[in-house]
Amino acid sequence: MLQLEAFVVLFAALALYGLRDSEFERGPLVIDSMAAMWTVTGVLFVVLVVLSRMVSRPGGYVAGTVVQVPVLALGLLLPMMFLVAGIFVVLWVVALRLGARIDAERAAYDAENPGTAPNA
Repeated sequence: MLQLEAFVVLFAALALYGLRDSEFERGPLVIDSMAAMWTVTGVLFVVLVVLSRMVSRPGGYVAGTVVQVPVLALGLLLPMMFLVAGIFVVLWVVALRLGARIDAERAAYDAENPGTAPNA
């Protein structure tokens, strides 16, 4: 999910670059420097890719949840990102809830059937 979100950030950066000389569909926060815009979106892209590899470690889910805020904040630069990032936030929450439910069901099954659990 975070890797997909990273590419959404990259495409948002490309859209911002394409709209750099236009007032059409620009948000309330305007970054006139393209270097600053590419730096902000580039850092967010790298953070999302790195965190996508860290979700299996302690604190990975919390960090993935925290990084949803700056992705939503891109809507201040490009208003359509409020919708797109909002969809990804909903998908992130659903993935966390379903993942926890699947883990609980798997643990319950393994407790009831100890002979069928794979050796990890």
